[in-house]
Amino acid sequence: MRRLIEEFRRSWHGVTQPSPLLGTVLAAVCLLLATLFRWGLAHIRPDVFFSPYIPAVFVACALGGRQVAIVTALAGGVFGLTLNFGSETVDASRIALLGIYLLACALMIWGLSHYRTIAAQQREISKRLTEEETYRKLLVDELQHRLKNKTSTIHAVLHQVLHDQPQVWASIDRRIRALATADDLISKVDGRGCDLKDLLLAELGPYGHVRFDLNGEPLFLPAKLAVSLSLVFHELATNAGKYGAFSSPRGFLQVSWTRLDDRLKLTWDETEGPVIEQVGKPGFGTKLLGAALIAFDGKTETSFLRTGIHCTMQCRIPPS
Repeated sequence: MRRLIEEFRRSWHGVTQPSPLLGTVLAAVCLLLATLFRWGLAHIRPDVFFSPYIPAVFVACALGGRQVAIVTALAGGVFGLTLNFGSETVDASRIALLGIYLLACALMIWGLSHYRTIAAQQREISKRLTEEETYRKLLVDELQHRLKNKTSTIHAVLHQVLHDQPQVWASIDRRIRALATADDLISKVDGRGCDLKDLLLAELGPYGHVRFDLNGEPLFLPAKLAVSLSLVFHELATNAGKYGAFSSPRGFLQVSWTRLDDRLKLTWDETEGPVIEQVGKPGFGTKLLGAALIAFDGKTETSFLRTGIHCTMQCRIPPS
């Protein structure tokens, strides 16, 4: 019984057509039930000749296909025209009703057949899209794997070349790790980008979650902007760990952001850090802060307060 139901279901969705034997049995059952219903109805309305066969044609077309439905409709017309359950005789009115019945059946069969064709096409499109999505995910996974391998290779080569220059290596090592962290976050959302808060947590988490506070609504960053901001956050966090709020037991960092249309404004505010007596010459990190957001019509303004850095960033959020 389950197999029979599955075959009818596949026929309804246009996947397959029922076997000729099953289609014949289905048409016969539909005609028999319609004729029995017509016989019972004849005790109330003996002039109903063709209407009971219309549902039979619908069921036959839905479950058995167009050919089974055509046979059922023609047989129903013959039964309605020849079978009498009273004293009625075939007249012009019954011939006219036969024509209306056949026209209604033709329209119904065409409509259901059209639906089955569309359903089959949509299923084929859905299957093809699923296959393409699977292939795309496989390709993205492979590219991400190669990117990780390439980053690891670059990291190892630079470490080998700069092993006798520990200060230079320490600066490059941190930045490569920051880029790798941003790539990992972006890859988790299929290469489209990542959430701003997740990016900050990844960079600031090692300093302890009680050392900072993040205020802002969830904000999804496109991949390119996320990478640029990850470098900025890494520079600021490294500076805070060496000279700012994270280098003091009571130091605290407040990061807040707002969005207005396509503009992002972010504030990095350190408090309770060690007193900054003198600001050195601008280095690579300072230059990076000033240039990282230019591509996004943005800028970074940094103030060296006595207890830490106060940094304001503004930029345009490109469409995802």
